[in-house]
Amino acid sequence: MTKRLYTKIIGTGSYIPSQIISNDYFKDYVFYDPTTSQPLQKSNEEIIQKFQEITHISERRWVTDDLVNSDMAAMAIEDAYTSAGIDPETLDFIIIAHNFGDVTVGSTQIDVLPSLANKVKAKLGIKNPACICHDIVSGCPGWTQGMITADAYIRSGIYNRGVVVGTDVLSRIFDPYDRDAMIYADGSGATIVEGVESEEPTGILSHSSRSDSVNYWNLLTNGSSFNPELNGNFQYMKMAGHKLYVYAISNVPGVVKESIEKAGLQLSDIKKVLMHQANEKMDEVILKNVFKLYNEKNIPEGIMPMSIEKLGNSSTATVPTLLDLILKGKMEGQIINEGDTILLCSVGAGMNINSIVYKF
Repeated sequence: MTKRLYTKIIGTGSYIPSQIISNDYFKDYVFYDPTTSQPLQKSNEEIIQKFQEITHISERRWVTDDLVNSDMAAMAIEDAYTSAGIDPETLDFIIIAHNFGDVTVGSTQIDVLPSLANKVKAKLGIKNPACICHDIVSGCPGWTQGMITADAYIRSGIYNRGVVVGTDVLSRIFDPYDRDAMIYADGSGATIVEGVESEEPTGILSHSSRSDSVNYWNLLTNGSSFNPELNGNFQYMKMAGHKLYVYAISNVPGVVKESIEKAGLQLSDIKKVLMHQANEKMDEVILKNVFKLYNEKNIPEGIMPMSIEKLGNSSTATVPTLLDLILKGKMEGQIINEGDTILLCSVGAGMNINSIVYKF
């Protein structure tokens, strides 16, 4: 058989902030109705209970005041290259996916100059000038978009080894008067990828993507607080939650199916589905709709590992962090074996969808 070049993950790492924020943290918040700009009439106990029922989030992790996003990314990369057993000076590229740069405490000012990738390279002390740096801003699918970009780099022969990071600090850019504030979390996940020649398919087998911008660009935006008395100079992340939910359950399954077909596989070949986690109910419906496309009613137990209950929605970091936790045996009841084929999937701002078929 003829050997082909594939992109393989040779090491993973993550940084999960130490600060645990339970749902009770929000019991004294004042949430506003976005349509009336007045406080919601429901009690916070009722709001929190309904929120947990839908999202399944009971707590989330927030970064401590002394750290910024690039700090988390640097620590995740250190963890990844240690687990890979490589010298970071051998990296050909650093791709960092994020959405808001290095936001500091007390400000929602986005800081992306220089790029986070360049900041992280400096913080890690990587001197190799041939190691190129750039960021990807693509909503929650940023890390999957980074992996697709890395695959293109490697399979084209331009580069052979690099790191892709998904990292976000959402705790500093939410509106404290928006009940969606309870969704957001912080974290960072990193993957070291490398080109490997193989006769048997391995690593990234295929990927499919979709961007619907004309009708759906404004489902996630920056905007003013729901409280009109709050300083208008601050811009917060705003989400059209129901519309995003409908978009995701309607469009993600088709992209997933297309990626599986591109790999020449069947749904039964997929052992795990690692999906971006913003809302557990939404992910469950997406998975159910994927199985419907194959006329399958029985969804294997444990096929879609969930970390959202304890870690919340850390945007670009959810999928690579989840992958690292599973591979290092930190997710109870979850394991990925040699030879397993999995899906890496995300949907978010833009609206953008990516689905990657990956074989270990």
